[in-house]
Amino acid sequence: MDHPSAIRPEQHAVFRADKMGKSTLFESPHLLVGLNCFEPGQQHALHAHGDMDKVYQVLAGQGEFLLEGRTIPMDAGVMLVAPRGVPHGIRNTGRERLIVLAILAPGPSAA
Repeated sequence: MDHPSAIRPEQHAVFRADKMGKSTLFESPHLLVGLNCFEPGQQHALHAHGDMDKVYQVLAGQGEFLLEGRTIPMDAGVMLVAPRGVPHGIRNTGRERLIVLAILAPGPSAA
């Protein structure tokens, strides 16, 4: 993808039948911007990043954020920040596909 350019992130969604789909919209040593895409019932297990902060912005669908032992409802328009070291995950509890914009800083290539 050429940058800088204006895009509609959801047009770059990738879904998989066997697990969460991922697509990278932009990556540098400073930042990674991608999509996490879930079919109904799929989830991204609880995990943590020791050296990156992560921002999730729900673009479409509904589900639950898993954050430090809490379950937080999510739907389109909701944002959540998972600071470095904080366990987090996502579960699609809805009947529709779930698309979540994920922004990580610094980018994984900086580690």
